[in-house]
Amino acid sequence: MENYTQTSTDFILLGLFPPTRIGLFFFIVIILIFLMALFSNLSMILLIFLDTHLHTPMYFLLSQLSLIDLNYISTIVPKMASDYPSGNKSISFIGCGVQSCFFLNLAGAETLLLISMAYDRYMAICFPLHYPIRMSKKVCVLMITGSWIMGLVNSCAHTLYDFRIPYCRSRTINHFFCDVPTMLTLACMDTWVYEYTVFVSTILFLVFPFIGTACSYGRVLFTICHMRSTEGRKKAYSTCSSHLTVVTLYFGPFVYTYLRPRSFQSPTEDKVLAVFYTILTPVLNPIIYSLRNKEVMGALSRVIQRFCSVNM
Repeated sequence: MENYTQTSTDFILLGLFPPTRIGLFFFIVIILIFLMALFSNLSMILLIFLDTHLHTPMYFLLSQLSLIDLNYISTIVPKMASDYPSGNKSISFIGCGVQSCFFLNLAGAETLLLISMAYDRYMAICFPLHYPIRMSKKVCVLMITGSWIMGLVNSCAHTLYDFRIPYCRSRTINHFFCDVPTMLTLACMDTWVYEYTVFVSTILFLVFPFIGTACSYGRVLFTICHMRSTEGRKKAYSTCSSHLTVVTLYFGPFVYTYLRPRSFQSPTEDKVLAVFYTILTPVLNPIIYSLRNKEVMGALSRVIQRFCSVNM
């Protein structure tokens, strides 16, 4: 590990890439993934906006997921990527707080949005006659607004507490962003009370939404098994399998990272797990939803044909 002399209140992020050829290779891969995430999520948002066939609650929620993922990966990767070639791994006290606040806000909003999407599929497949009432535009707006507000409240509470903790040891953070569990290891006071708060917050924003999502899809799969229409079963299976893939990739590493006792935590393992929910999930979400969804591919074809006809 590199040695850094602390001369200010700045934090030092050790980053993800070692200063070797392998590190350079992974740096290039992450940059390509970041660009792909920007392109795919922006494309998904524009496609849903431009095609009226996708102006439904399911795709309205999906556009919000793409918006969150777009901001999510932009909160982490640009700083990490700029540090590697410049060699400047410091981040200011305020900068670290802002990054942590944005990360927690977006993470909390995404977990609540995913359970909203699970509820949407539950109502659409299990109670199709009640779907237009239970999933109206007003309900969608309330779900999305509630997700953002609850995520913001949670992130502000954690960030304010994190930066009132005295950091009297080394300010070297063995991570590639300002993550709460890693920062707690630098505190020079007993943080067991706050660690309990983090545990409770993880239960509320990760475990409960995951259980709710799993129950919703369990009920959905039960309903699908009793469908008479083969085409209907295929469509429902395709949609639900896409959602379950996203949920598994996102919740699994997150829950494992934040619910482990500190004695079982490993900096290297934490960084590898964080790659899944901060970098890979934002780029995989639009790919999973688009490539496995005939409606999205059909909308893409219609939008392309429309622009081609206008240009001609």
